[in-house]
Amino acid sequence: MNITYLNAQTVQKEKQDLTTILNTLENLYDIRFSYADELLKDIKLILPERDLTLIDILNFISTETNLNFELLNNRFIVVTEKKADNLDDYNTQILEEIVVVNYLTTGVTKLNDGSIAIKPETFGILPGLIEPDVLQTIQALPGILSIDETVSNINVRGGTHDQNLFLWDGIKMYQSGHFFGLISAFNPYTTKSVNVSKNGTKAKYGDGISSIIDMRLSDKIDNQFRAGAGFNLINADAFAKIPLSRNTELQLSTRRSITDLIVTPTYDQYFKRVFQDSDLNQFNDTSISKNENFFFYDFTAKFLYNITNKDKIRLHFLTVNNKLNYDEQSRINDRNEALNSKLSQQNLATGITYSREWNNRLKTTAQVYVSNYDLDATNFDIINDQRLIQENEVYDGSARLDVDYAANKNLKFNGGYQFTEVGISNLEDVNNPVFRSFIKEVIRSHAVYGEGSFLSNNVKTKLNIGARVNHFKKFDTFLVEPRLSFSQRFLNNFRLEILGELKSQTTSQIIDLQNDFLGIEKRRWVLSNNEDIPILKSKQASIGLHYNKNKLLISVEAYLKKVDGITSRSQGFQNQFQFINDTGGYKIKGVDVLINKQFQDVVSTWLSYSYSKNDYSFTDLNSGNTFPNNADITHAATAGGTYTYNDFKLSVGINWHSGKPNTEPTGLDDSTFRTINYESPNSSNLDDYLRTDCSATYSFNLVNDIKATIGASVWNVLDKKNIINKYHILDEEDNSIIPIENLSLGITPNVSFRVNF
Repeated sequence: MNITYLNAQTVQKEKQDLTTILNTLENLYDIRFSYADELLKDIKLILPERDLTLIDILNFISTETNLNFELLNNRFIVVTEKKADNLDDYNTQILEEIVVVNYLTTGVTKLNDGSIAIKPETFGILPGLIEPDVLQTIQALPGILSIDETVSNINVRGGTHDQNLFLWDGIKMYQSGHFFGLISAFNPYTTKSVNVSKNGTKAKYGDGISSIIDMRLSDKIDNQFRAGAGFNLINADAFAKIPLSRNTELQLSTRRSITDLIVTPTYDQYFKRVFQDSDLNQFNDTSISKNENFFFYDFTAKFLYNITNKDKIRLHFLTVNNKLNYDEQSRINDRNEALNSKLSQQNLATGITYSREWNNRLKTTAQVYVSNYDLDATNFDIINDQRLIQENEVYDGSARLDVDYAANKNLKFNGGYQFTEVGISNLEDVNNPVFRSFIKEVIRSHAVYGEGSFLSNNVKTKLNIGARVNHFKKFDTFLVEPRLSFSQRFLNNFRLEILGELKSQTTSQIIDLQNDFLGIEKRRWVLSNNEDIPILKSKQASIGLHYNKNKLLISVEAYLKKVDGITSRSQGFQNQFQFINDTGGYKIKGVDVLINKQFQDVVSTWLSYSYSKNDYSFTDLNSGNTFPNNADITHAATAGGTYTYNDFKLSVGINWHSGKPNTEPTGLDDSTFRTINYESPNSSNLDDYLRTDCSATYSFNLVNDIKATIGASVWNVLDKKNIINKYHILDEEDNSIIPIENLSLGITPNVSFRVNF
């Protein structure tokens, strides 16, 4: 479905049967309505004589009748009767917010507040993906990429991964990836919707100075059993949506890797990519690491209970786990010795939500949750007879009261209060020499927020304006964060978009040493102390112009973003600044361009390009002069297309971007010959990155109501050897400088099979 226009001459002046009007709309917009014949019986209407979008028409019909219109997927709209106690509330709000349907592919929609909505259950296909991996999908959007190809290092407009706020059913998550970053930790088959916002976010959101990724499970009890199961060359999964009674439901999902049971070509490539620069691959003449055992799993549960038609309770639970064990063997004094090193990473989240619809205008929601993240590593060094234990633990508890009030169909308000307590601890324990360090910080914050939303009668003007006030008692600090989102359609096919926001956050990730946590998960969470780790603060403004007609979208958005309070340890320097602690910020300005052309419901093609200039500014680094950000990707472009014919889907795409900034050595320090001298920081660049991906899926009926889907994909079809990181170490034996290069995934095939019933 696309947003096109109904000309005045198409509209007849006499009353028409509503069934006739809907049939006309189906032919004009290539959509399908689902309704009971009795529902539309004897309803006649005269449509107004003016240019109308599909949204305008449905809004008009809903206002004039007792009907709701709800968008199910890219083509199907369900027509239902309004509830007797809720006649002024209609579901066309979903349609009112839509600017572009099938943004790149089916199931991806651009909304008029500047955000992107993704529905995994109606997701089409993207290059290299055979399943709707949420965090891989968002990297197809302009302005979002991962320099190292992982979902645990997503860079949104030049920010680091810890500057993204990941919410799972309203609960903050501190772990986003499986396989140490190559696979999203969130099961897409129970995720109902994902909302991605890069700027102009709603006032109810705190944290996330670079982006908000808000993932929601289904919140409706529809008394229908649904289930599915499947596998690919990395993991197997299953989910079920189980009605327990007329007003209760249980949603379950689980996923587990098969990597410890069978070695596949996909696992082989993933293993090389993840562990190429870790202790697991650091062999020498006297020791060797082997017998590795790696696996991951996740489990989610949601219990839905409608106490009454107005009162609802929801219970949420999620656990995400990665575990690695390996033996380090050595022959010392003619005796074989072996010790086991291990790493575990877990995010456990649980919460309860209570909502009440007081009437058709007022709704309140209260939520309490606890999110716990734990990263543990035990590393044995046989040669030096040393054992190192490291632990990073996050405890996040929050309580929120949220109020929605609709003054009328044009004006709505949202406000509320949130209390959050975050405690983060870091432990290091060495046995030789004996050393132990345990640091724990706690921050409690209070926030109040309010926002007004205006939507004009003709759905051409949308304005969200609000503010969030945060109070950090520990620092005796108040921070006021205004938010703005303005959208105006003009000349029927054009839309102007202005977004702005101020944000802050007190959690961030740092790297103390590159070989921390076995060199695999180097980053550890820390809390701001308002001294050497300040509160992160961001300012961002953007202006965009979008043209959309006849399934052609041309979108241009320019932005300016400034972030203060970052630490040098959070940026992962591997040059002359690796062991220097300093605070500063970065400033990025850029332009995102997207051209998306759809041909009926068969072909969708796109070309995107992003230009940005991203510079650091630190007090002591580089003599206080600005220099390129580690995430400064000046040029990035993607081109791709999808082809859909009945139940067959095919997608091919190319990803290219200029090389990551790099610092080359100039030689050794003349006085010691044990220190590497470097050129100006980030004054060079790695070679350009280029990757070609393809994927295909086919769905068919297995038996009765059981539908099966098979898929195949190839990541990096051309097997391009992309260097994604480069640094230098000193060989102490001959005082030579050794370059270390980290490579991207090579050619990586994958296949999948799943059934749904």
